Amino acid sequence: MTKLMRLQGEPLKILLVEDNIDHAELVSRSLEEHNVANFMSHVSDGQSALDYLFRQGAYADREPGYPHLILLDLRLPKVDGMEVLRQIKESSDLIAIPVVILTTSEQDIDVAKAYEYHANSYVVKPIDFSKFSELIADLGYYWLSWNHHPWKDKPSVSQGN
Repeated sequence: MTKLMRLQGEPLKILLVEDNIDHAELVSRSLEEHNVANFMSHVSDGQSALDYLFRQGAYADREPGYPHLILLDLRLPKVDGMEVLRQIKESSDLIAIPVVILTTSEQDIDVAKAYEYHANSYVVKPIDFSKFSELIADLGYYWLSWNHHPWKDKPSVSQGN
């Protein structure tokens, strides 16, 4: 099976914001194993995520463009995941990017606050490796292939389409 590609042939990009290196490795391996994304960037704290997305700090010179999907943990060093989510959804440049909360927290308050801040999905990480791998594959396929999304390079409704 070939990797999923955007209609224009551009590689599919995921930003993973995860401080647990073992979880990050599982996500990376699962995406690769299931041929879901062509490119994944990983940052391990909330400030790095914001710097990456807003092209500032250590990421000021990174290639232009945005990820097509953000997988965001909640419990992060420096800037917490809820604050990262809030800033993403308050930015006119970033608001359309799907943000999936991928966390170990099942607390109702976290779920409610994530949706209040306009998370696109809230998923609790399974403990079992095979279920975790399957979950990542399903998330990737859903958000990057099956879901219809107003990608930045497609004409918008305001452009007469």
